[in-house]
Amino acid sequence: MHLKVCFIISILSCFLSFSQQSNPLAATNQPAQEKWVDSVYTHMTLNEKIGQLFMVQVFSDKGIRHENLIIQQVANNHIGGVIFSTGDPIRQAQLNNRLQAAAKVPLLVGMDAEWGLSMRLDDTYAFPWNMTLGAVNDNALIEQTGKHIGEHCKRLGVHFNFAPVVDINTNPKNPIIGNRSFGENRDNVTEKALAFMKGMQEAGVLANAKHFPGHGDTDSDSHKTLPTIGFSEKRIDSIELYPYRTLIKEGLSSVMVAHLNVPALEARENYPSSISRPIVTDLLKNRLGFKGLIFTDALNMKGASNHSEPGDIDLAAFLAGNDVLLISEDVPKAVTKITEAYNNGEISEERLAHSVKKILQAKYKVGLNQYSPVSTEHLISDLNRLEDHILSEKLFESAITVVKNKNDLLPIRDLEKKKIAYVSFGDDDGSTFFKALQKYTKVHKISADNLDDLLQKLSGYNTVIAGFHRSNANPWKSSNFSNKELVWLYELARTKDLILDVFVKPYALLDLTTIENFESIVVSYQNSEIAQQKSAQVIFGALPAKGTLPVSVGNGLNAGHGITYNSLLNLTYGSPERVGMSSKKLEKLDSVANYAVQEQMTPGIQLLVARKGKVVYNKTFGRHTYDKASPKVGFDDVYDVASLTKILTTLPLLMEMEEQGIVSLNTKLAEILPAYQNSNKENVTIKEMLSHYARLKPWIPFYYATLDSVSNKPSNEYYRKESSGKFSVKVAKALYMRKDYMDSIQSIIKESDLLDRLRYRYSDLPYYILKQYIEKHYNQSLSQLADNHFYKPLGANYTTYNPNTKFSSEKIVPTEIDDYYRYQEVHGYVHDMGAAMQGGVGGHAGIFSNANDVAKIMQMFLQKGYYGGKRYLKPETIDKFNTCYFCSDDNRRGVGFDKPQLGDVGPTCGCISMTSFGHSGFTGTYAWADPEEEIIYVFLANRTYPKAGQNRLLRENIRTEIQRLIYEAITD
Repeated sequence: MHLKVCFIISILSCFLSFSQQSNPLAATNQPAQEKWVDSVYTHMTLNEKIGQLFMVQVFSDKGIRHENLIIQQVANNHIGGVIFSTGDPIRQAQLNNRLQAAAKVPLLVGMDAEWGLSMRLDDTYAFPWNMTLGAVNDNALIEQTGKHIGEHCKRLGVHFNFAPVVDINTNPKNPIIGNRSFGENRDNVTEKALAFMKGMQEAGVLANAKHFPGHGDTDSDSHKTLPTIGFSEKRIDSIELYPYRTLIKEGLSSVMVAHLNVPALEARENYPSSISRPIVTDLLKNRLGFKGLIFTDALNMKGASNHSEPGDIDLAAFLAGNDVLLISEDVPKAVTKITEAYNNGEISEERLAHSVKKILQAKYKVGLNQYSPVSTEHLISDLNRLEDHILSEKLFESAITVVKNKNDLLPIRDLEKKKIAYVSFGDDDGSTFFKALQKYTKVHKISADNLDDLLQKLSGYNTVIAGFHRSNANPWKSSNFSNKELVWLYELARTKDLILDVFVKPYALLDLTTIENFESIVVSYQNSEIAQQKSAQVIFGALPAKGTLPVSVGNGLNAGHGITYNSLLNLTYGSPERVGMSSKKLEKLDSVANYAVQEQMTPGIQLLVARKGKVVYNKTFGRHTYDKASPKVGFDDVYDVASLTKILTTLPLLMEMEEQGIVSLNTKLAEILPAYQNSNKENVTIKEMLSHYARLKPWIPFYYATLDSVSNKPSNEYYRKESSGKFSVKVAKALYMRKDYMDSIQSIIKESDLLDRLRYRYSDLPYYILKQYIEKHYNQSLSQLADNHFYKPLGANYTTYNPNTKFSSEKIVPTEIDDYYRYQEVHGYVHDMGAAMQGGVGGHAGIFSNANDVAKIMQMFLQKGYYGGKRYLKPETIDKFNTCYFCSDDNRRGVGFDKPQLGDVGPTCGCISMTSFGHSGFTGTYAWADPEEEIIYVFLANRTYPKAGQNRLLRENIRTEIQRLIYEAITD
């Protein structure tokens, strides 16, 4: 008998435990919660109890008069809660504290933070809208989003977030839901809403599913009228109510009842669902078994009721079964109406206690039993955290959807064959997208006032990227194409390979009557900076395409559709933390770079750091010169990279020849250049030369012999101010050298003496020699070869010899005011005299580039010869050249590549792996790659301006100190 009693008690205990767990407002310590709730309720007057039912709207940007009125209302009417709307976080926190101080029972604070607080308050790190999240296939990211938004809410003193929207949006013309819905598929919406809810409630903020029973299929604005949902009860049960069942089962805290006319559920004509007992009590509470808080939608909406007197709508809403009356038109009169109903027995004590105690339970659950004011210290930074930005990056990367891709045009490959133009449509800014496209290849922005002019301007292009940019200010902004834009798009699609990228909700594609001629269509969902940056990366294959459409948009493009592809291993761009580095620690690089500029070690700097294929730091400092009127350094300015030319041009071309069997590392000079037979260099091998272990002189000042012996200026025997057949080698502005002197340079090198003993000695001469051989073998200039074999396919379109023939002088950084050879400012011409005497095209110097392009080439080396979907070199070739063959002889060099020091002094910070490689340049440049940490570091400067004599940049170890700080920033 005793055992049987114990068994029954055990079963009852389990049942009671389950019952308590099914209450979504139950706190962890339920006895303490119950005691607090009962104590507060018992000590309330009737007016105080009724006041708890109301949640009034507050604006923190409407001034002190509005604030005082709300404070007065809270105190006089014993208001239970407030919902904050527009404003800024600091003022909201301050007003929140004042309101809480005026309340006898702490206020329950709510907010419409569906896509986070930052969008409403500071859109720097705004989270994507629900429609965008609906395209994300990784629901773990959605849960993280809910959690981050919950953390924001909690930090600002918000206890209820009126999110997630669980409306299944089956009407593209829906003016109020649209972007706020996760989509049209009930399972997708349910999964996303559940993940969002779980994340937010894990952060300690209560969720609110809206708009019950379903606001998804209407083309009317519920703020202006009473929309009708005309479906059958069966349809509503199977579609609209589907998400609610799952969320309720999983612990949903609250529901907002919509402002809708639903004839299938409420027999009274045009009777709003928010005041309908059959909908609120019979359906939501009884049939669905919901035990959390039930909020009305705003009771001040037009068409809210046929009730003529103020307060009637509030009473009707409470009688229908709602707990919280949101945004009443007249709280005092509503309180009077409810009080009268209570006094005449229309509302029982039990009914009143049911709702008020639920409200108090919610207050306890969110910690209002131990209320403390919101601190404004660090509030802005706390609401705009780095981790929020990183999450937004991940979300947009996962959401961007390729919906058409004829002939696999995307991701864009074979860049050397593409002539790409960008055409902007819409009324908003697409400059971030355009700049991001330019990081991958040469892209020109084309615009015109009429279609004929546009087509004429596009005649030289074979690929057009059309960006459709509409305002990202809020999710209700128009997303439609104009008739003119449609006509232009159809014509572009007919005549060009067209990639249409829409930075609006996908419903915009419904405007297209046909997509037959469109090669590719991308949906990027929003026109935020992050969306624009990530979309460009998807287009060029730096990021994979992963998103799927959350809604159907016509032309066979249905919900769930999305074309996926993998990354091509281009450089991507994003946050350091994504690749195990610290943003905070990388900020130290700013200090060193600014110090170098301020101390006039160099007028300006371009600085780039990449890890694991992601550019995580890319900044510019200073100006082109020390003149304050000169241009500030831009990301697309080009620097004379000096000896980086050796590894950016000559070395990759030689690597190609080596793996094709044309030469080997042991090939001797006499074998490839017959002129070297019987010379003192005939047996020098390529490996020895490029390891700087061949007894070659470090440098020969070829220009000395061409200067006038009296004036020390360019001799008339060798130079002219104008070009002619004989004087055709341009060494500077209005200065042309005799063409035959280039042959003299090669003869001087061949006849030069060797050093007296074999030791490591850095020399430019091997690159003069190899340039002669490579150009002779291919019968092309080094400039053409590098361009066609590497730069164009890599999209390194800022990398070139003789930049003055390709770029405006405003985009070229000057290198020196020459007072010893050319006697002018060297601007747009190579600084190195020997390279200048070869028409600007040297094997050792002559290349101009920007940090981004140098990083591409270094990343190609780091990836063992593979980049952007193309193999340029074999892994074994990279390894062969990145080997120190003479380390035992105290020579650190690889074949062409510089390597870390063997002792205490050398070209690196001494904190880098021995497998790393790179090079430095006389003008102050530096590029280094580390396979073990997968780091690329590029430093471009013009420390030679105005004079090359002092080299404080080197003496103060600026470049290697920055390298040390980069390695200190590694966190994994």
